Amino acid sequence: MDVGQLVLVCLVILLGVIGVLIPGVPGPAIVWAAVVWWALSDTSALAWGVLIGSTAVLLLSQALRPLLPSRRTRPSGIRRRTLLAGGLTGIVGFFVLPVVGVVPGFVGGIYAVERVRLGSHRDGWASTRAVMRSAGYPVLVELSCCLLVLGAWLGATLWG
Repeated sequence: MDVGQLVLVCLVILLGVIGVLIPGVPGPAIVWAAVVWWALSDTSALAWGVLIGSTAVLLLSQALRPLLPSRRTRPSGIRRRTLLAGGLTGIVGFFVLPVVGVVPGFVGGIYAVERVRLGSHRDGWASTRAVMRSAGYPVLVELSCCLLVLGAWLGATLWG
């Protein structure tokens, strides 16, 4: 696979990761489609292994969906900006503290936005807990799964 095609696959995966944070965009499906594209072009055992692992992780994410609260932000009064900030800091956290950093990054980003908005630690933390209970957990699970796929793809591409 040439470098231009790898860059395009990477951009599509990143689009899918960001798509998790935007309501109505099927982020996990976009990430999976990009990995399929790459695996069909690469055809190595490692590429197929990453595809199989990615399929399993993303299917697990979809299987957990009914067990988690709804992602609807409007009825609960959650601002989209709050989840977007949490998602972006979760992505940064994933790369700063590999794999496990997505959780403190996501929750920390939500807390920072709510702390600034509400003006106190107590109110900011209470609001963060409310956001996580109402819409944060499903976004965090999908984002984590998509980032795991991104990490596996990056590892296979750079070191495989």
